[in-house]
Amino acid sequence: MTTDDDQLRTVAQIMEDTRIAVLTYVSLEGTLVSTPMGTQDFEDPGTVWFLTERNTDKVHAIQADPRVNVSYASDSGWVSLTGTATISDDRAKLHELWDASAGAFMTGDADDPSNVLLRVDGRTAEYWESPGKVKAAIQVAKGLIGDGRPDLGDNDTVDL
Repeated sequence: MTTDDDQLRTVAQIMEDTRIAVLTYVSLEGTLVSTPMGTQDFEDPGTVWFLTERNTDKVHAIQADPRVNVSYASDSGWVSLTGTATISDDRAKLHELWDASAGAFMTGDADDPSNVLLRVDGRTAEYWESPGKVKAAIQVAKGLIGDGRPDLGDNDTVDL
């Protein structure tokens, strides 16, 4: 039997294995918008940190409606994290998370007031744990030539 701790470890591993996450938020016009974001840190799967610039459509939209989804996909699986986002001016945390990649995509440096943190507090995480590329290919082939459904790994949702 899978425990909540096992599920959280699985979710964390998939998130760690993913270089670029996809943040989805509700625009000021009410449409869903998705944008790639580099996860700077997560304290646990329930708290994720990104760096962004303050004067963006994304920040304005999140301030108006903080509901977000962050998805992660890697060879080890897929995670869909739902939660709320907040903008933070915590300069100490921004300095802690600032690295060379941030400087390549953002204006100025960690002291620039136009750079802020985006904190996502997750409520739930749906995940799919991949059985591996070879096993997945075999299972898909079995599903295509047979009447059975392929076993493509575990899928579940965990509260954070």
